[in-house]
Parts: sequence; structure tokens; C-alpha cells
Amino acid sequence: MEKNVILEIKNLSKVYESKGASVKALTDVSLTVNQGETVGIVGESGCGKTTLGRCVVRGIDATSGQVLFHTEDDGVIDFLQTTKAQMKKYRKDIQMIFQDPYASLDPRMTVFDIISEPLRYNSNLSKREIEEAVGKIAEQVGLNKAYLRRYPHAFSGGQRQRIGIARSLILQPKIIVCDEAVSALDVSIQAQIINLLEDLQKEYNLTYLFISHALSVVRHISDRVLVMYLGKVVEFGETDALFANPMHPYTKALLSAAPQPDPDAVIDRVVLEGEVPNPAAPPSGCHFHPRCAYKTARCAKEAPPLVEHGDRMVACWNCGCCSEAD
Repeated sequence: MEKNVILEIKNLSKVYESKGASVKALTDVSLTVNQGETVGIVGESGCGKTTLGRCVVRGIDATSGQVLFHTEDDGVIDFLQTTKAQMKKYRKDIQMIFQDPYASLDPRMTVFDIISEPLRYNSNLSKREIEEAVGKIAEQVGLNKAYLRRYPHAFSGGQRQRIGIARSLILQPKIIVCDEAVSALDVSIQAQIINLLEDLQKEYNLTYLFISHALSVVRHISDRVLVMYLGKVVEFGETDALFANPMHPYTKALLSAAPQPDPDAVIDRVVLEGEVPNPAAPPSGCHFHPRCAYKTARCAKEAPPLVEHGDRMVACWNCGCCSEAD
């Protein structure tokens, strides 16, 4: 089946200036996302994955690069260069689900007002039409319509996240950035929300950028996985292939640290030495080389480009080292 590209991120960078120092949160991040797929984004805290998601939805402004959205009429819009009028038109097509389902909801608003607010500002629907739309989306995400006049504090964490999902869906977007959307929830509730997201994706042909620390969740829900380290992409490929045979040394270490459901499984743990480098003063060459067991003199001098290696993209001068060492 032909894949239709819906989002292209090209050379996206974000630099924060703080007390005379430049902190590179993102450096030349590029990826292409197909309509209807889920791209998981993983990495340690501080790797830039949340910054990437917020730059894509313009929650924060990127320093440079492009976020190209492919519209239904075969047009291409750069979200980072749009006028206010253009952004208002296409704002509905890309939404975000946040990590904390309580902090992202206004405690002074009823659930009905929270979900309907995007419609009131972005449509000309009548009051009755808005009520019908909110009732429909509430049912689809598993919320009791009888409780829509209550306030967020009256709901559990899982129910609050359903409210956030309903709010993000009310404008019928094409792309949703899920920023740690289940990490604040109990494991059993996580499974319910993941199943809900999958059901909604099938029904609406949604495209997800799924940011998470939970590798087991990423493996379950994602079609492809993007691995980040200190603001850069180090590996990007199909989920099953990447988890079965990680090529980049950092990816191998990251996956080996994930808990396994089988207590008798023999796991080849890769323990990383040292701390994550200071992004205000990153190492020369490959940012990962001070912690890499396979580093060479070249790694400390030259930053490897993200290039195709077989079934994926890898940024490593010795990208076959892990599988060869096994």
C-alpha cells in the first residue's frame, strides 16, 4: 500500500540562550511521518524529545528548520513560517496530549467547557451543534455525558486523560503529539488509554508522534521509533527491526535497560559509564562517544551524519559494532 507523507521535519533546531551560554536542545532533527502511522520518540530525560514535540505544534518556537504539513489539497504548509491567518486555519489539524492530565486542564472550567472551547474559537457551530459534538466525542473516549458539567477535580487520573484526549480530538485533527500521555497513570489505566488511542487512530486515520520513556509501550503502539541523544537523532527505523537488532550503541544500552516480562529471560545488560553530558557544553564529535564502549579516535573528532544503513537510519561511525560484538 502506498504511503502518504503527512509531516516532514527538516533540520529542526532549538537553541536556548541562558546566562551567556547557548544550550542546544535540538540539533538538525529530520524525519518524515506517514499518514495513519505512529512514530515513537524515545531517549533519556533531557534528550530533546519533548522539545521536539512542542516545536512541531508551535508550543515553543524553533530556532531554525522546517515543519512541513501536507494538506488534503496536496499543498505543503511550513508551520514555522505561517501567518496568523494560515496558522488559525491549520491549527486544528495538529493537536497535543500532555503528560499531566490535571495540570493541562483548567480547574475553573467544567469538563464540557474544556472540551468545547476549541470549537467555540475555531468554528461557527451553533450552541446545539457544539453540545452534540461534545456529547459524541465524550462517548467515544469513554466519558459519561452525565458528568460533563462537573469540574476536573472530580475525576480520576485516567478520566482526566480521557478529557484531554477528547479536547484534542474535538476539532478532528490529522496529527496528535502525545507527550508522555500515559506516564502519569497506573499500569492498568495505561493499557486502557493505549487501547483507546489505537481505536481512535483506526477510526479517524490519525497520525501520532508518541513521546515516551516507557519502551514497552512504545514497542506496542509504534510503527517506527526515533531514538534521540542530547538533542540529536541517533537511530530511526521500523519498530520490530530496531528492538530486535539495535545498531547504535546508545540504542542497545537503552533497550537492554528496559524491564522484561519474562523473569527467566537472559538479558545482555549494557551499563553506560558516566553521566549525560551538559547540553551547554556537549562533547566534540559524536556526543555519545565519552560513554561508548566502541568509540574510536574519529568519534571524538567528527560528528557522524544520520545515514541509511540497511533497514534504518543510524548516526554512528561504527554502526555495526553491536551486532558484530554479539
